[in-house]
Amino acid sequence: MKHPAPRGRLRSLASVGAAAVLLSFLVTAPAQAGVADIPGVDEIVSSPNLKLIANEPKSDLFAAESAYNSDIAFQGKYAYAGNFLGFTVYDISNPKNPEIAKQVLCPGSQNDISVYGDLLFLATDSIRNDDSCESVAVPNSAPAETPRWEGIKVFDISDPRNPQYVSAVKTDCGSHTLTLVPGKHRDKSVYVYVSSYNLDTKDLPNCALPHDKISIVKVPLRSPEAAALVATPVLFPDGGFPGSETGSATTGCHDITAYPQRDIAAGACMGDGVLFDISNPVHPKVITTVRDTENFAFWHSATFNNNATKVVFTDELGGGVGAVCNPETGPNRGADAIYDIVGKGKKAKFAFRSYFKIPRENADTENCVAHNGSLIPVAGRDIMVQAWYQGGISIWDFTNSRKPVEIAYWERGPISLERSILAGSWSAYWYNGHIYSNDIQKGLDVLEVSDRRIDRAERKRTWQFNAQTQDDFRRW
Repeated sequence: MKHPAPRGRLRSLASVGAAAVLLSFLVTAPAQAGVADIPGVDEIVSSPNLKLIANEPKSDLFAAESAYNSDIAFQGKYAYAGNFLGFTVYDISNPKNPEIAKQVLCPGSQNDISVYGDLLFLATDSIRNDDSCESVAVPNSAPAETPRWEGIKVFDISDPRNPQYVSAVKTDCGSHTLTLVPGKHRDKSVYVYVSSYNLDTKDLPNCALPHDKISIVKVPLRSPEAAALVATPVLFPDGGFPGSETGSATTGCHDITAYPQRDIAAGACMGDGVLFDISNPVHPKVITTVRDTENFAFWHSATFNNNATKVVFTDELGGGVGAVCNPETGPNRGADAIYDIVGKGKKAKFAFRSYFKIPRENADTENCVAHNGSLIPVAGRDIMVQAWYQGGISIWDFTNSRKPVEIAYWERGPISLERSILAGSWSAYWYNGHIYSNDIQKGLDVLEVSDRRIDRAERKRTWQFNAQTQDDFRRW
């Protein structure tokens, strides 16, 4: 996600559709709906096969409207949920009764989170005066000699109820998102791919143009205090997409999703969709790129299907703060785009197949965008759960790349009909039989699916889940 931040670096987001749907246990075409079908403030509506079973509201520590909840990672019986002021550790051993186990105050947007073993990684993408959890924001107008820091922070979570700050690494343009790539063979390290960018037309403190690269941080698992920047590969030596009236220029990447078991990664890099060879984690190589100059405004995120034969890219049209789930925007903008990967190895290419967008119209005060989601581990099918901010949560099937179809949905009505408030589901992920959603304003939601097409997934269990580091769920 993106939205205005203290540093002045632009934050963009996306948008989405028009119409409503009630689905039974058979896949059917969604029925169109008009404005009269928009639910009332905080009114919950859903398809019969998806229901809310728990909500844990934001605590007083993170209660401010501007204390936005962000991304989530999972390990064992805990969910680690980011917030612009820090992060929350939830005990989810009973999904119907999640409990706050610990909260860590550590300001710095967006505070996206990933976990690996005993370590938690926190992404800081706003200029701070130092790398501590007591830091304060630094404006762009501050004198040149003013200390500035942004990048990644590392915490020890060997005791999940008592996280300990270990180290930090400064990176150019900060860390908007981060992706973990485990070291190979005897390399007892994890590599952090740091995605960041600059949408301005001039150099910014700690974010000089051109910024056609990512940062790679090596973290030794046995001595995470020695974490260090080891590479800053330039991914776009030709500068990438130069930009247009409707699409962002490429000046870095917003998000990278790795599939280490396949030695590949997919990058959503502002104006470009990218397929990488990551067989050498320190030296990722671009295999192929793709652009959509007609309908995509900002390439935001990527998800492989389990066989790594497809990639779903999302568009962040409207910066995520706009009311673009409407007929005027249409079904192909601010949507997901499904690409098949055709060819093997160095000859692989992306082949566009279709768009998917939620078929419900939102109120003028609701921000709505295709945002963070994950696969549901159903063998032989490509099924994904996805957050759409105030557009709610959608489960959709893209097994047929050319004909994706929604099979379940859940949403709250607008948080306000009087003014626009950034709200809704930032991340919606499947983890060990349930869907967990980090709602920007409402806290942690837990949802349960009752659908014969998804029943088999409920038996799949994994000990650790990071949406940006995909695993082959057939091994779970």
